[in-house]
Amino acid sequence: MVKLTMIARVTDGLPLAEGLDDGRDVKDAEMYKQQVKALFKNLASGHNDASRMSVETGPYVFHYIIEGRVCYLTMCDRSYPKKLAFQYLEDLKNEFERVNGAQIETAARPYAFIKFDTFIQKTKKMYQDTRTQRNVAKLNDELYEVHQIMTRNVQEVLGVGEKLDQVSQMSSRLTSESRIYAEKARDLNRQALIRKWAPVAIVLGVVFLLFWVKTKLW
Repeated sequence: MVKLTMIARVTDGLPLAEGLDDGRDVKDAEMYKQQVKALFKNLASGHNDASRMSVETGPYVFHYIIEGRVCYLTMCDRSYPKKLAFQYLEDLKNEFERVNGAQIETAARPYAFIKFDTFIQKTKKMYQDTRTQRNVAKLNDELYEVHQIMTRNVQEVLGVGEKLDQVSQMSSRLTSESRIYAEKARDLNRQALIRKWAPVAIVLGVVFLLFWVKTKLW
């Protein structure tokens, strides 16, 4: 069955639309949504060039297509036919381009096309039961082939981006640690100067005090 559906702009990973009631029957739904957002981020960074791909994650599979700088993604059970999943995405793509195509590049806020959820829900219902005459016909459609679409593991796909993030985090951590070290070094220098000159200052203070007392007595 189709579990999640999300649409995003590839150039910057901006989410454009989503199935609003998706994931209610999915354990750890938020974790999978975070994986989708990480995948969108990777696509925006140019880490994955494939325009069609299946990505295995736990008991599910992400299927996505990229057309016109937009990524259409769905998460399905592993047992759900790959062919139907991609035809479902094709239906979403065709309608989304028809209705919102002229506004995709200028969208400035997340989920600018949230009303597209109505079409997502209607179309998802048509694809849920794989045994309907309509879906059986689609499965038997020899003109639509998905055998050549690559299937990869989510750790493998997100690994490149995660490594880059780790490098970035390490760089930030080193910069922060260098700043802390410099501040500690300045504190130690100040303490060393105090220890070095404090006795001299005390002696001079005592001499000055004695001189002042002496002048007062005389």
